[in-house]
Amino acid sequence: MSKNQELFARASKHIPGGVNSPVRAFGSVGGTPPFIERAEGAHVWDADGKKYIDYVGSWGPAILGHAHPAVVKAVQDAAVNGLSFGAPTKGEVELAELISQRLPSMEKVRLVSSGTEATMSAIRLARGYTGRNKIIKFEGCYHGHADSLLVKAGSGLLTFGNPTSAGVPEDFIRHTLVLDFNNLEAVQAAFAEHGSDIACIIVEPIAGNMNLIKPAPGFLEGLREICTAHDAVLIFDEVMTGFRAGPQGVQGLSGITPDLTTLAKVIGGGMPVGAFGGRADIMDCIAPLGNVYQAGTLSGNPVAVAAGLVTLKLLDNALFYDTLAAQTQKLALGLADLAKAQGLTFSTDYVGGMLGLYFSEQVPTTYAEVAASNIDQFKQFFHAMLDEGVYWAPSAFEASFTSGAHTDEVIQTTLEAAERAFKRLKN
Repeated sequence: MSKNQELFARASKHIPGGVNSPVRAFGSVGGTPPFIERAEGAHVWDADGKKYIDYVGSWGPAILGHAHPAVVKAVQDAAVNGLSFGAPTKGEVELAELISQRLPSMEKVRLVSSGTEATMSAIRLARGYTGRNKIIKFEGCYHGHADSLLVKAGSGLLTFGNPTSAGVPEDFIRHTLVLDFNNLEAVQAAFAEHGSDIACIIVEPIAGNMNLIKPAPGFLEGLREICTAHDAVLIFDEVMTGFRAGPQGVQGLSGITPDLTTLAKVIGGGMPVGAFGGRADIMDCIAPLGNVYQAGTLSGNPVAVAAGLVTLKLLDNALFYDTLAAQTQKLALGLADLAKAQGLTFSTDYVGGMLGLYFSEQVPTTYAEVAASNIDQFKQFFHAMLDEGVYWAPSAFEASFTSGAHTDEVIQTTLEAAERAFKRLKN
């Protein structure tokens, strides 16, 4: 029995499913997950000492590469002064200022400890600001595990959702409308029927939790116009895309200004940090200024903030993003060419440091199209790549990530491994 198998057996006795977040269990691809012991640059090493090229990147935060020396030093220096104070610090002020500077739509910012906390709080704020109850989300877009967001689509074009988790009462999600991503007609219909009671639309402006799915031309613009016309709040969930899709996230790429934005991942540099922010008049509804309550003992934690500050400062470089996007493109196009050479049905897409690969003829535009791709073939590819020493996102419904440490050599090694892996697959 390998050390990974031993650890998984031990973990399964005391941790539900042997993991502390479901996708880590490899449930959708099968097999035993590697237990990571250390990471550096573009690589991770498991408990058996096997080295992998990593395209998970802690699900997005490791944009500089793992264990970047400047980030590690910032954490060490901050930890010496204390791990948590439960009181204001200079660092959290600096991080809020830096976020507002980079994302002008975030006139005011509240720091939290996770993406789930950020989206949950932003929705509560939107409801408090508008005095309305209903929200719109899109199937396949994941906004954390708050009760009102664990919803799947209903059976019609415009229906209320159904819980996707036991323990979530239907009453909790009865105000959540679930629509198809990229379907502007459905959004218009929802507002025609419920507009006076819709507080907000929350959307991943580029989805990364049903694999990488880009907005159709005009979709985000349409959401902005509809929200403005109906005095509803437009929330961009940039937990994944913030400072990763580009230096100003998707709002910078698209030129569309949301009312509220949620962030996490990159802004913590690998430490647990989240944030939500936006228009000052909306943010001023948050306690202690307003009557929308939100609090957190570890919000603005000094060690986590130190990691985030250094990370964002190192990302203040247009060349970094140009190089990151070029490397991601090189990988995506290379994979597509190799799969085509083997006669496989396969496509890829990319933006900034995010990559999607799909065992389908065309790049999907909705959750349903992703679900219709060849999931079994993805599983084969995933394990073939793992055998080759390449650690891909262990689900056909997750985007993968590159970093500043994914050099030409790393990309070339990945493509050579992929060529061997594709040869093992059968259409």
